[in-house]
Amino acid sequence: WLKPSWSEIKSAPQRPPLHPPPIHLPAAMVKYSREAKNSSKSCKAMGVDLRVHYKNTYETARAIKGMSLRTAQQYLEDVCEKKRCVPFRKYTGCIGRTPQAKEFKMSQGRWPVKSAKILLGLLKNAESNAEFKNLDTETLTITHIQVSMAQQGRRRTFRAHGRVNAYMNCPCHVEMLLEEKEESV
Repeated sequence: WLKPSWSEIKSAPQRPPLHPPPIHLPAAMVKYSREAKNSSKSCKAMGVDLRVHYKNTYETARAIKGMSLRTAQQYLEDVCEKKRCVPFRKYTGCIGRTPQAKEFKMSQGRWPVKSAKILLGLLKNAESNAEFKNLDTETLTITHIQVSMAQQGRRRTFRAHGRVNAYMNCPCHVEMLLEEKEESV
């Protein structure tokens, strides 16, 4: 058996790579789940991978849907000061009862301050987008707001007898669409 020379090895047919090289495309515009009926009279805002609890943000967003921009901002500021609560309608496990929830004909409610502050920031961003498009910010209403789960962050927590458990967090994506209210004739 003869050892092949380097030139013979180099000229031998090469196997194709297991994975094709990555194709780098330019970053595309973010897709919203819903588009406005009249894009010239609406504005959008989006937050991706926000470090706030999905369930709290879902309930807070559901509470402000359909409100005008100014009403929603005032409501979220009141939630931060614990003057008004966010009614919990879907995720109601172990949620305490409060008389502040009677405003919404509910009994369970909480004051998710972090979620309220994140949504206030998104509303501020949407307002500046509206001013850029020369829209009247006083007549804007939240016609669409959606909260969806983002990829969970993975950590570990150490338990008794040398065991290790998962310690995940539940971030979320938020998108909102605000439209100018059409004046009825």
